[in-house]
Amino acid sequence: MHCYRASVLRFDSQRQPVFDNDGLLVVDQNENGRQVVVDVGDHAALKARYAEVPTTDWRGRIMAPGFVDMHVHYPQTDVIGAPADGLLPWLENYTFPHEARFYDPAYARSVADFFFDELQRHGVTTALTFATSHPASVTAAFEAARERGLRFITGKVLQDRHSPDGVRDETEQSLIDTEALIQRWHGVDRLGYAITPRFAPTSSPAQLRGAGELAAKYADVWIQSHVAENLDEIRWARELFPDAASYLGIYGDAGLMRQRAIYAHCIHFSHADRVLMQRSGAVAAVCPTSNLFLGSGFFDFAAADAAGMRYGLASDVGGGTSFSPFKTMLAAYCVGREGQSKTGLSLRPSQLWWQHTTGAAEALGLGGVVGNLQPGCEADFVVLNPEATPILARKTQQTNSLEELLFALIVLGDERVVERTVIAGRPS
Repeated sequence: MHCYRASVLRFDSQRQPVFDNDGLLVVDQNENGRQVVVDVGDHAALKARYAEVPTTDWRGRIMAPGFVDMHVHYPQTDVIGAPADGLLPWLENYTFPHEARFYDPAYARSVADFFFDELQRHGVTTALTFATSHPASVTAAFEAARERGLRFITGKVLQDRHSPDGVRDETEQSLIDTEALIQRWHGVDRLGYAITPRFAPTSSPAQLRGAGELAAKYADVWIQSHVAENLDEIRWARELFPDAASYLGIYGDAGLMRQRAIYAHCIHFSHADRVLMQRSGAVAAVCPTSNLFLGSGFFDFAAADAAGMRYGLASDVGGGTSFSPFKTMLAAYCVGREGQSKTGLSLRPSQLWWQHTTGAAEALGLGGVVGNLQPGCEADFVVLNPEATPILARKTQQTNSLEELLFALIVLGDERVVERTVIAGRPS
């Protein structure tokens, strides 16, 4: 057992922030051998109970849940910042040529190691991640994540058509490889598998049906793909699947809409699409920096909320422009403001923070496991310095509420704020 003393941010069951200015976080090993939060609260109220327990004093810092990134491409680490006219040219000119290199296990591992170092540096402790169409890329990522003790989910990309040599796979073999990887990796330590069609236009109907059959056979694995990101992409998908009710409906027809199904972007949706998401249990990964960078459009937070559709935040590196959760939250705030003239919506700072921690974990089906600092949650958290830069120190010293403090961190923060990232109870 070990105690940590600092300010503590967490969230209650009503999505409201709970903040102890002088707090105590108590971590111990559970019956499964994992480090979890066993108690948390005001230091004055708890100190007598844990007087004999070793305590690390981080006063002046904030302990907060580790960030959860719902959609990121580890093979695109070196594609970040590549200029393009839009999504499809960006894929053709940058992404596919780079991903073709991931047949090589050594190369894949070198990128995976750098990728996980960047996640940790930015305070991300759980990620749902695309690999490439090469099984070696999946194995490299899982091996690197396991060595770090991460809770991490990935899967082999399925793309058997409309893709260049080097990334295009073969229908039957792609499904055989997927099942073998599920059996090898899913549920090992803190790892999980995601069935991963790249997006409907690059999978044949047979490949999508096969993915749906695997999703039915392995009900506790995840599903991830892209949908309704770009208008050209939508037109292409509708031409290829003319009998589907919508682009999203293509996945529904294939049996890929259910709990633990995560679809990135979900920008150009109809009300019927949002209802399908809500009824099926599928969730959206909102990727604001990517959508702004590629000119794809704006996620409609108000319409999603009205339909009861669940979502969380994601970086979408390399279309996204930063690993930083602070940059993602700020971009999401700006997107929400874009729709304010029509809806009156303005996302509160604590709401943005919830969407990138507790809310994202719940959307992944990991509520109560990660993304929060309530008792029972695994001990993944960040230690933040609210005075990491001169301008941030000047601003946070003048804040008069928790919302003002969180907003100052969102607007002015970056990886310099993340002083430590604690994974499975082990500080960096």
